[in-house]
Amino acid sequence: MITSKIISNGILRALTTVLIVCSVLYFLYEIQTVIIYLCISLMLCLIANPLIQFLKNKLKFSNSLAATTALLVFIMLLVGFIFLFVPLIISQANNLSLLDTNNLQQQFAYLERDFENYFNLQHLDFGALLKKSDFTSKIDFSYFTGFINSILGVLAGFGMGLVSVFFITFFFIKDQDTFKEKAKQILPDSNEDKIINSITKINHFLTRYFIGLMLQLTVVFILYFIVLIIFGNKNAFVIAFLCAILNIIPYIGPIIGTVLAGILTMISMIGSNFQTEILPKTIYVIIGFLIVQAIDNNISQPIISSKSVNSHPLEIFLVTIISGITFGIGGMIIAIPFYTMIKVILKEFFPNNRIVSVLTERI
Repeated sequence: MITSKIISNGILRALTTVLIVCSVLYFLYEIQTVIIYLCISLMLCLIANPLIQFLKNKLKFSNSLAATTALLVFIMLLVGFIFLFVPLIISQANNLSLLDTNNLQQQFAYLERDFENYFNLQHLDFGALLKKSDFTSKIDFSYFTGFINSILGVLAGFGMGLVSVFFITFFFIKDQDTFKEKAKQILPDSNEDKIINSITKINHFLTRYFIGLMLQLTVVFILYFIVLIIFGNKNAFVIAFLCAILNIIPYIGPIIGTVLAGILTMISMIGSNFQTEILPKTIYVIIGFLIVQAIDNNISQPIISSKSVNSHPLEIFLVTIISGITFGIGGMIIAIPFYTMIKVILKEFFPNNRIVSVLTERI
């Protein structure tokens, strides 16, 4: 018989459960930065895993020495990545310094005259209008100091995040065997084998995925570099590298890379004739990039991605699109790794479910 006491206890348990869940979610929200650090460190650990195995098995490195070596490789790549773009920045700044401001002012005057003639307007003196509106008095110059402070804050945060990620990554690599043993002691005995198998398979598939992603980016970089070399771009290596990195963002990244390549190509040719040199070469570069994207989207990306995580190319496409619509660019980037983790877990815990067996038949 259901009494008021039983109902009250049920309500109290439900409220307590909701309160605990909300508290956990709020706590996770507050430490989201730490969670991001952990995820990045885990990703770096998975990428470094083949190197770690080579150093430990072939060269007989200790865990600490192998972890230190892998970390030094990451640091060298980061430093190389930073110094790689210094020449590009200097080159583009020099090109902009060659810009003929007098000619630009004359072009603006022509544009103003055409605008007035088209709309039958009297001569507009923009300088007088600015003075009359007292525009400068309405500018809050504190925004400039705030902007500078925000830039310094971003740089400080990036530096702290970088140190934190490398620190966590070092211990993830060095003590990964210890972490596995500790996890076995904590896990419930009834599901210990399933959980260990899931972690092992996830580690295997994600390692293959990130290696496949690096291979795909390398192919795209080489093709971009060839296109830029053919059309005589002075900063072909750096631009190709930057545009290839943007390919990490599925579908949107290549578009951004193409626009960026076009802009950098135009800037690098400032001082040349726009109609006969700048515009044709920019169009050729964009067409070349579109051809590379067609090759990547239809050949290299589906093959490499599907083989690395044992999923159908259409399955990968749909998961990526749905994640992008739901969670934006970040969702598109993590869609395939997260989806692979879910499939592996479902395969281990619900192998007899029909839907699960169909989705995971290739795992």
